Amino acid sequence: MTRVRTTRVKTTGVRATGVARGKATAIGFTAVLMWALLAVLTIGSAPVPPLQLNALCFALGGGLGLAWTARRGLGVLRTVPWTAYALGTAGLFLYHLVYFTAFRLAPSPETGLIAYLWPLLIVLMSGLLPGEKLRPLHLAGAGLALAGAALIVLPGDGQSASQAAPLGLALALLCALIWSGYSVLSRRFGQVPTEAVAIYCLATAGLSALAHLAVETTVWPASPLGWGAILALGLGPVGAAFFTWDVGMKRGDIQLLGTASYAAPLLSTLALLATGHGQASARLVLAAVLIAAGAGLAAVAGRQVNAR
Repeated sequence: MTRVRTTRVKTTGVRATGVARGKATAIGFTAVLMWALLAVLTIGSAPVPPLQLNALCFALGGGLGLAWTARRGLGVLRTVPWTAYALGTAGLFLYHLVYFTAFRLAPSPETGLIAYLWPLLIVLMSGLLPGEKLRPLHLAGAGLALAGAALIVLPGDGQSASQAAPLGLALALLCALIWSGYSVLSRRFGQVPTEAVAIYCLATAGLSALAHLAVETTVWPASPLGWGAILALGLGPVGAAFFTWDVGMKRGDIQLLGTASYAAPLLSTLALLATGHGQASARLVLAAVLIAAGAGLAAVAGRQVNAR
């Protein structure tokens, strides 16, 4: 009887863990869905300069996050080690600072493609984490998804990446390294409550405000549409998305999330098309197939790992 009861407890534990992991992965993917609206909302927020926009959005997202944290008790924030606060603030602030700078120096499709290497880097880096295993299907899925993202971002007229500023391309690569490194290192702080993201956002808002005052001229939205875009950014892509991404990175299938993140450029393109920016093409359809196939392979690989 003792052996039977022990077996049942272990089996139940495995199932519960599997359900929690799947739910966390789904929560993490909502960040990708929100980031798909980043381009459209950013266009709508013009002419607010990047660092000022960053400060406004992160202040809104962080403030709402702090209010959400208050329901559990702000005391939970005192349990967070300073290293976690340093990692979170550095990840959010440096990523956006380098990203905007890269596009100022090299506003080209190649810059966007290099910056979007972060999902592939997450898949590859995750193999170094304890308890994670990188399988051939993960690599194949990441490769297919990268090819799909390339079809969306790269021009179809044979233009060469050599036309872009080398420093801008280098910063785009640094951008990808920063976000993938931040995302994977977040797994090392798996016990840190997601409520800590509120402090990351508020600290990022403060740093962005200081940088804005130093290098930019303050420009406010010219219409209610601009204010609405800023509100939507703070609520979603530059707000709630970081909380749900934190859950996915710490408790979900990090390799599947990394590959599925290639849906962001596809969904972003579809959002732009729906709002009258750009035209649909056969390349877009092919990109959708490649990205879906890549995510599917990663999902198969994740199930194989969990089954062992």
